Amino acid sequence: MACNLILEKRLMPDYTLHCFLESGNAFKPALMLQLSQADWAPKFVDFMNGANRTPEFRALNEMGEVPVLIDHTQDDAVITQSGVMLWHLADRYDQFAASNAQEHREVLRWILFDNHKFTGSLAAYRFMSHFMKKGDTPEAQFMKGRMIQAFKVLERRLDGRDFVATQGVSIADLSLAGYCFWPEHYDTDWNDYPNIKAWLERIGNLPNFATPEELLPTE
Repeated sequence: MACNLILEKRLMPDYTLHCFLESGNAFKPALMLQLSQADWAPKFVDFMNGANRTPEFRALNEMGEVPVLIDHTQDDAVITQSGVMLWHLADRYDQFAASNAQEHREVLRWILFDNHKFTGSLAAYRFMSHFMKKGDTPEAQFMKGRMIQAFKVLERRLDGRDFVATQGVSIADLSLAGYCFWPEHYDTDWNDYPNIKAWLERIGNLPNFATPEELLPTE
């Protein structure tokens, strides 16, 4: 029995990410794990068929949201909310962390902007337009307007800058970039936002970068 437990522990990855392909929020921690060359494994959540609403999943995350990160290096700690996952992972993979108090504030400021304004509007409009085919409804058009305003904020921020919050790439960039690799899903041409386009190209050229389709499961 003891030998089996030791073998199981050796076979277990450092992290398990409950996720699915269409989730940009899941791509955020997946991308950081990939860039960091972490030992991790995805676990598919059939979100589109309501797997996140089952009692089993609600026991894991009472919010019923994907992604969920399990840190097996810290007594199987359960971590929810993509921004918290990135912050947690930055403690171990500090090449994406802030290096001083001012940078910490900037990183947090842009993660909060992403969650509330950038991803908050982009993901909602994408879901209504691309998946529900209700892009012409007043509600969808309202979210599209908020999305465009958020794009303009990021475009201005990146004028003369390589990355959003610090001189190098940080978890703020990985947070903001999560949904940006499906522009066709939300009627956007990044040529209209040249600073964002160049920023995404810089992220795409990072060592070990992989696309959502390469990292996230479909079943």
